[in-house]
Amino acid sequence: MFAGFEKTQIKANGILINLVHGGTGPPLLLLHGYPQTHAEWHKMAPRLSQDYTVVAPDLRGYGDSEKPPASPGDLSVYCKRTTAQDQVKLMSILGFDSFHVVGHDRGVRVGHRMALDHPARVRSLTSLDVVPSQAAFDNMDQQLSFAWFHWHLMRQPYPFPETMIGTNAKFYLDFLLERWCAIEGSISEEAYTEYLRCFDNPETIRATCLDYRAIELDLAHDEEDRGRKLTCPVLVLWGNNTVKRPGWQTGSSLEMLEVWSEQATAVRGKALECGHFLPEEQPGEIVAELLGFLSSI
Repeated sequence: MFAGFEKTQIKANGILINLVHGGTGPPLLLLHGYPQTHAEWHKMAPRLSQDYTVVAPDLRGYGDSEKPPASPGDLSVYCKRTTAQDQVKLMSILGFDSFHVVGHDRGVRVGHRMALDHPARVRSLTSLDVVPSQAAFDNMDQQLSFAWFHWHLMRQPYPFPETMIGTNAKFYLDFLLERWCAIEGSISEEAYTEYLRCFDNPETIRATCLDYRAIELDLAHDEEDRGRKLTCPVLVLWGNNTVKRPGWQTGSSLEMLEVWSEQATAVRGKALECGHFLPEEQPGEIVAELLGFLSSI
C-alpha cells in the first residue's frame, strides 16, 4: 500500500503522529475513521497524489500514532479540538499553512472542529458518511441509538468498555467491518491485516474509548458555536445502503444535505451506492466527485 509515498512519524502538538505523504500540488489532508487507520485511503491516495500533495496520518490514539494517557475525567486529551490542533501543527511542520481536508467518520468530526477553530487553515471540507455530532445528538431517536450502539458502549466508565472490547478485539472489529460494509470484498486483505494489527492492542482500545467519551466536551464546544456556519466550501457524500445499519447517522428524521446546509454556507453532495466505508467501497466515484469539487474552488 502507498507505493511511492514516504512513511514517517512527526512530533506535533506534543505527540508523535504516524503518517504517509506523497504527490505534488496543493495540500490535501485525509483523516480516517473508526475502527481504522490511514490505510483506509490506500485505494484513493495514488490517484489523488497525481494532482495534490496527499497527507494521510493516523489520528492520535489510532494506528501507530501516540496514545497519550488522560487523567480520570479529563476529556480534553482526546476531544476533537485537541485532535484538530494535532493536524494543524502537523501540516504546518510539513510547510502547509492552508489545505483541503477530507474526512471519513471520526475524521470528519476532527475536520469540522478544525474548520471552526482554524477557518483560515481549512480551504475546503469533504465529509464522508457523517452527520455533525450536535445535530445527531439533538435528534437522537431509537433508530439512531440502535445504529450507534458503539457510541453508548464506549462512553461507559472505565474499565467496562475496554474490558468488553478487549476480551475479543478481533470479534468486535470483524463485526463492525462486516456490519457497516455493503459491498462484499471491499476491504482488502492487506488493509484488514493492518486494521487488526493496530486495533488488537489494549492501548488502542483505551485511547479510542477516550476518543468517544470526549463527545461530552465536543458537544460543549459545539454548543459554544451553535448557529455559526463554516465559511469554506463543503462536499458531503454518504452511503445510501443501510440495510445492515438502519438509522445510521440520520435516524428517522434527519436529511444529510439539509443538516450540513445548516452548518455551512456552501454545501453540495450526493448519496453513493455503498455502505459506511466509502473510501474502500466506492474509491473511484469518490475520487471523481472530489476532484470535480476541488477544481471548482
